[in-house]
Amino acid sequence: MDDSGTPGAHAGEPHTGGLAQRLNWLRAGVLGANDGIVSTAAVAVGVASATSQVTPVLLAGAAALVGGAISMALGEYVSVSSQRDSERALIAKERRELATDPEAEFEELVGLYQAQGLTVGTARQVATELTERDALKAHLSIELNIDQDDVVSPWHAALASAIAFTIGALLPLATILLLPHPARIVATFVAVLVALCVTGYVAAWIGGSSRWRAVARTVTGGALALVATFLVGTLFGTAVGG
Repeated sequence: MDDSGTPGAHAGEPHTGGLAQRLNWLRAGVLGANDGIVSTAAVAVGVASATSQVTPVLLAGAAALVGGAISMALGEYVSVSSQRDSERALIAKERRELATDPEAEFEELVGLYQAQGLTVGTARQVATELTERDALKAHLSIELNIDQDDVVSPWHAALASAIAFTIGALLPLATILLLPHPARIVATFVAVLVALCVTGYVAAWIGGSSRWRAVARTVTGGALALVATFLVGTLFGTAVGG
């Protein structure tokens, strides 16, 4: 038994409740940081490539930071709220079905465990024991993969996204504002790409996918965004200067 109290569980594996909540804010945080880094850096680099003055870069970067953080928070809140409402509706539906026709629900549970590879006798015994303990929890788990005590929170996702976006946005903004004009764009490119390596790696770690493939995708996308806005800013600055 590990620290979670689950017999036979391996250390470090998420056998306790709250997994959906933790993944919810981790996912929102990583995506928020990634968007904060890329979008704010793109705006700042675009303006900095058009002018050597600091004030326009500061104003554009600050506007991108504030607007982006609010937009990310609202987007996460709306998205996760819809997911939460759907989960609550499914839980309420299952509760009604158990109240109106418990026999049919029990037989459905037996059939679902049979579909998992258990024999009829074992499936019926498992269904009986779990129904006696918590019928709703048993049905939600096997039918819908939902834990009624671990429904995701839109507020957690919104807050994590806004904070992470702000932190991510501060990195390129500080780099491009504090360094002198000849070096600040190159330094911002480097800082952004390094930061994207970190967020890409963490995102892959959370999702259990290939780390280096995720890093390559994230860095490539960020680099394309920076190059595009740099070219736009350069063309605009040349046109205005001309």
